[in-house]
Amino acid sequence: MKKTIVAALCMLALAACGQKKDTAGGKTLLQEKDFVTEIDGKQTALYTLTNAEGAVMQVTSYGARIVSLWVKDAEGGYKDVVLGYPTISDYLSGDKFAGPIVGRYGNRIAKGKFTLDGKQYGLTINDGENHLHGGSAGWWSKVWDTQGVQATGCGEQSISFSLLSPDGDQGYPGNVDVNVQYILTDDNSVVIKYTATTDAPTVINPTSHCYFNLHGTTDLSTDSHLLQINAHEFTLTDPALIPTGETASVEDTPMDFTAPTFIGERINADYEPLAYGKGYDHNFILDSTATVAAVVYEPQTGIKMSIITDQPALQFYSGNFMDGTSTGKYGNKYNYRSGIALEAQNYPDAPNHDAFPSAVLRPGQTYTQTTVYKFEVE
Repeated sequence: MKKTIVAALCMLALAACGQKKDTAGGKTLLQEKDFVTEIDGKQTALYTLTNAEGAVMQVTSYGARIVSLWVKDAEGGYKDVVLGYPTISDYLSGDKFAGPIVGRYGNRIAKGKFTLDGKQYGLTINDGENHLHGGSAGWWSKVWDTQGVQATGCGEQSISFSLLSPDGDQGYPGNVDVNVQYILTDDNSVVIKYTATTDAPTVINPTSHCYFNLHGTTDLSTDSHLLQINAHEFTLTDPALIPTGETASVEDTPMDFTAPTFIGERINADYEPLAYGKGYDHNFILDSTATVAAVVYEPQTGIKMSIITDQPALQFYSGNFMDGTSTGKYGNKYNYRSGIALEAQNYPDAPNHDAFPSAVLRPGQTYTQTTVYKFEVE
């Protein structure tokens, strides 16, 4: 009898998802027709995932990117907490790192060079004299294959994107097959699962590059967010934000987020590492004993986001280069410090530092990563 009741409840939840409770709580969803175009002979598309709690996530095959994420606030309404654009054409002309999966290597590689098994490889240069987020035509610029939205449980939905990154792609060796699955769970978590294989030794470090604002509008700065990062060390960099190979303690510095701290509290402090990125743009080394990597909370909306990951580090970027010249969804401008990125990853430039965790993937191995962004209200 109990099994019959549980099955019936699951059927009702799935039916509710099928009816798309998208318009509840003032949600304004992006339109599928506005995300249809052809890039390099492949058609782009927009997909909508829902859960039994009323949360909605929209993703596009262009860059396998999250374009909107509606979660409940403390008043029972909904806020779209990721920055993005209303159409595919806006993504093609706007901030290329708004919401995609970046790779093969997220973050920076010095001078676009690394040596693997005695052979030096040269990568495309797209950040001064360095390589950033997979290069000038990285995974963020590709149209990924997908099988569409799938039901994964009682009200939960998922979607999987796959891509073949060919040997020589942006200078990287080996043919790499990568798969990224997004799951919108009924506890209001966005689960991102990565897998990748290669036919030749290569390096890999994919990550999600969403910009978050828990106000749900860029009219208000993310400096008001309370942030806790469970990291007692960070990697030191040169002025180009390339790691020197050294690490430093966060203690007694503006980098200390081991207790909840307003992002804007010390962001303008006279502290040399902050000057390099015009604020926070740093790799935090996660405590090995931490079960939660970071927690972000906005008192005004009551929205709390927790990040759980199996990666060794988290890059925190505080929107320092946003200048209001780019206009996103709902007429929101990318104003100064109006979005933060919290990227679960390996260390930047790890292929050039033997003391950093290895980023090498070899034939017969499978790269895996699971990162969770969990949303609650307080």
